[in-house]
Amino acid sequence: MTDIEALLGGEADGLLNHQCRTVSREKLILPGPDYIDRVFVPSDRPIAVLRNLQALCSHGRLAGSGYLSILPVDQGVEHSAGASFAPEPAYFDPEAIVHLALEGGCNAVASTRGVLGMVARRYAHKIPFILKLNHNELLSYPNTYDQTLFASVDEAVDMGAVAVGATVYFGSEESRRQIVEIQHAFSYAHEQGLATILWAYLRNNAFVKEGVDYHLASDLTGQANHLAATMGADIVKQKQPECNGGYKAIGFGKTHAKVDAELTSDHPIDMTRYQVVNCYMGRCGLINSGGASGRNDIAQAVRTAVINKRAGGMGLISGRKAFQRPMEEGVALLHAIQDVYLASWITIA
Repeated sequence: MTDIEALLGGEADGLLNHQCRTVSREKLILPGPDYIDRVFVPSDRPIAVLRNLQALCSHGRLAGSGYLSILPVDQGVEHSAGASFAPEPAYFDPEAIVHLALEGGCNAVASTRGVLGMVARRYAHKIPFILKLNHNELLSYPNTYDQTLFASVDEAVDMGAVAVGATVYFGSEESRRQIVEIQHAFSYAHEQGLATILWAYLRNNAFVKEGVDYHLASDLTGQANHLAATMGADIVKQKQPECNGGYKAIGFGKTHAKVDAELTSDHPIDMTRYQVVNCYMGRCGLINSGGASGRNDIAQAVRTAVINKRAGGMGLISGRKAFQRPMEEGVALLHAIQDVYLASWITIA
């Protein structure tokens, strides 16, 4: 088991013993073994969606806990295959990607039409597949920042996927088109029995002001989560917040004084708690992204997982930190993340 306290270092006490004074845990819909029964059985989701959500929650080291550890490898489209896989060239091979998810004890692997399609007949029955429908590609010159459909819901059904994923760049000029496009795709996915996961990212140069990146503000990311839930996402993927006050700093949209004064604080758990609150109080599970690979990756991943779990989130979706290193090291990192969710002594704040 991972030495979680040692990895958290000087932040251990502040993260492990923090008590949330904003929105109390009693008001949240928290993950657990009966999460699908409590949340989605009363919903409008078709029976086949319930079955696939349960399959997602019943695989890997976190099976039966209600928490998720997902390996996402779609960065080859946007970040380029070279930038993504040169650090560990084995992952140019789609089979190596799926093998990492299996060895790493993940609930699922999320990737592109090409990657999953190449190995679907061999692996779709061994680990849940999540087909990512759209991507931003940066080979077009000059670069543009938009999401383009690379796959369809029908292709996800054909390859045996349990869910589809998609990105919307909320705040961008293209976001209204993306919202309509993906909402239609998600509605059709539910009709076909697939679960839906939205990468609810912000994208607008105006969201960076006076050196502060409000793409990571709790209030703006929280609203993106609320829009994702409104679009019919069963699970929301979001970057973990690092600041507050995005609406006020940028000077647009509508907010309320209580958001900053009472519903969040400068503590990372409280900021992430506000993200959970915007996911319909946790009825749509919040999974935070693991971020780019760099120094102290295991420590950073464990920190992100502790914050997510204690805030009331549903898990972590971590890719580059795992696949941009040798297989054994990637497996160890994924296991370290999962150890946080398996540790009963790490409780909801």
